[in-house]
Amino acid sequence: MNAAVGASGMFDERIDPGRLASIVLAAAVHLLLFAILVFGVSWQNRPPESIAVELWEPPPPAPAVEAPKPLPQVEPPPPVAVKPEPRVEPPKPEPVVPKPEIVEKKAPPPKPKPVPKVEPKPVPKAEPLKPRVNDTQKRMREELAREQTSLAIARESQQFKDQLAREATSAQKRDYEAYAGRIKAKIRGNILLPTDIKGNPEAIFDVVQLPTGEVLTVKLRKSSGHARYDEAVERAVLKSSPLPRPDRPELFQRALELKFRPLD
Repeated sequence: MNAAVGASGMFDERIDPGRLASIVLAAAVHLLLFAILVFGVSWQNRPPESIAVELWEPPPPAPAVEAPKPLPQVEPPPPVAVKPEPRVEPPKPEPVVPKPEIVEKKAPPPKPKPVPKVEPKPVPKAEPLKPRVNDTQKRMREELAREQTSLAIARESQQFKDQLAREATSAQKRDYEAYAGRIKAKIRGNILLPTDIKGNPEAIFDVVQLPTGEVLTVKLRKSSGHARYDEAVERAVLKSSPLPRPDRPELFQRALELKFRPLD
């Protein structure tokens, strides 16, 4: 009976090698799932460097572990020391590198072609309508133009003649003044001024002479207010006969108007 008990006790303490392998494999699978979940959450919490959509697939589900089939009861071999299998660490998953964002470059819109400016063509100005002129009006206008031309020529000719006359008169006046100055100079040389005369009174005489210069008459027109001075001038005019003659005969004047002042 002791032998039977000993045999049954030895049978109960026997370790099934397949069961231990199943337990180790199940523990390794759970550790692998746990590591994947931890690293996956840490990667999701990391702030993205760029706006991109990360697509990743979850790891394949762990293969279903079939329950070990019951082994046929055989006599157990003698106990063999079982060495513990080395712990297999799950492989570290490779970090998922975010894909760079692909930005589509839009082609610049084509530049519109410059439209050539169409300059408007100049519109020719309409010539004003010329009034019709009959032959009679045309002849009248031509005659009027000729008359105006003739009048302008006559006007210019008259102006030229007047200018010549004025110049001749001016020259004749200068020559006459020179001629009268010679007569007065000769008469002054023969005047004997009275000693009691005062101031510079003027006496005017009308003298009539011959072409030879001989004095015919002497008449006092305006007295100087001093009788003795008037008589002295009259005697000087008669004493100066014959009077000087002009250089040109046309300057001779029969009647002369002579003015005298004591201080001239």
